Amino acid sequence: MSSNVQVRIFDDRIEIWGCGSLPTPLTLDDLKVKHESVLRNNLIGKCFFLIKFIEQWGTGTNRIINSCLNYGLPEPIFEEISGGLVVTLRKYYLTDELLKTLSVRQAMIIKYLREHETINRQICMRLLNTSKDTAYRELSELLKKGIIVRVNKGKNAYYKLA
Repeated sequence: MSSNVQVRIFDDRIEIWGCGSLPTPLTLDDLKVKHESVLRNNLIGKCFFLIKFIEQWGTGTNRIINSCLNYGLPEPIFEEISGGLVVTLRKYYLTDELLKTLSVRQAMIIKYLREHETINRQICMRLLNTSKDTAYRELSELLKKGIIVRVNKGKNAYYKLA
């Protein structure tokens, strides 16, 4: 197979596009648990093992998952798209599915946080053109969902993406 590996860097994620789909019999679910390695090229795999470039076969995806979780990042997403394997490393726990569950106001808060990193209640009130109670309710809902975290308390409180 002749193709290139692509690394696409975005503000909120990194996508690694590989060449070709998973080798049979591996599935996307297999990548998240202990699994047997299925090499595309046994000769190259053996060489990498002998020079200690790889320590074991079938542990790479599990080490990627554990590294992300150890750094407080979401689990990577493994997908097969257009006949190739795509691994997405995300900066936030925000997924398209989760964003669809948010109210219009909550989505506005998330958009603001992506651009400015922090928000306080006063800014939230101006952004949403709402009362203090409404701004507090929207921020509280995002807190409950684990999308944002509060830093400090009282007048010095502000929020950022989890």
